[in-house]
Amino acid sequence: MEKPTIHPYIPIAIGVITVALSAIFVKLANAEAEIIAFYRMFFSVLIMAPIFFWKYTAELKQLTRRDWAFSSIAGIFLAFHFILWFDSLNYTSVASSTVLVTLQPLFAFAGTYFFFKERLSMKTIISGLIAIGGSILISWGDFKISGTALYGDMLALIACALVTAYLLFGQDVRKRLSLVTYTFVVYGISTVTLFFYVLIKGGSFGPYPANEWLWFLLLAIVPNLLGHTLFNWSLKYVSTNVISIAILFEPIGAAVLAFYVFNEHLIATQVVGGSIVIAGIMLFVIDFKKLLSIFRKKPLDF
Repeated sequence: MEKPTIHPYIPIAIGVITVALSAIFVKLANAEAEIIAFYRMFFSVLIMAPIFFWKYTAELKQLTRRDWAFSSIAGIFLAFHFILWFDSLNYTSVASSTVLVTLQPLFAFAGTYFFFKERLSMKTIISGLIAIGGSILISWGDFKISGTALYGDMLALIACALVTAYLLFGQDVRKRLSLVTYTFVVYGISTVTLFFYVLIKGGSFGPYPANEWLWFLLLAIVPNLLGHTLFNWSLKYVSTNVISIAILFEPIGAAVLAFYVFNEHLIATQVVGGSIVIAGIMLFVIDFKKLLSIFRKKPLDF
């Protein structure tokens, strides 16, 4: 294996911080959820365009009609994921929203079970029940605060299901395309979807104050392009499970940032429920047999 210039855990840690900033930037912006989502995707596509048109346009010839259909569905699901998740932050806390969105691995396994008939192992069932128990505890605590907080939790859960559908529809196309081409196509379709959604809803594309444009641009650069790029770079040196586990720390980072930026205090049900959700998902993604075999061997010298 090629030796990395820096330890992979460093860019992974930075990647976690960048994706944790996503919810903070959304709450700092005052525009409607669909406007924030549109400009996040629009600026991402705009920044990627020179690289894509310089080097990757030939890959479009590989796309079949089925690929275009699946990419379009993936892009539409991604668009509505952002709309609902961003909107959830208007009703519930950053901590509750980001924890519930991390249920994505379990939604993914449910999707592969129903659509691809993959087997459910006992470990999967147990981890799923644990995570669901934690999410119920969070929702119950938020309901005691207000009905609107519970509504925000439900939006976050639906947003989680939508991002899972986006991944399931896109995974087959992604296998045959480079990351740049696949991302550009899906982000482009998502941008068009959001554009027409804003038009139909009668929203305004501007003008906005300078600080709003700053949050839109930062959302595109920091969590979208920088965060995911760092994770993808790290995949060359660490397993997918390491990345999956690292992403579980996003709610913790987001909650800490929300405390300092918005003075959002955690209640007991959020702390306990969030810990249960993360524990359940960690049980799901960790291959304990493989982990034990790694510990028996000499660790890699980075």
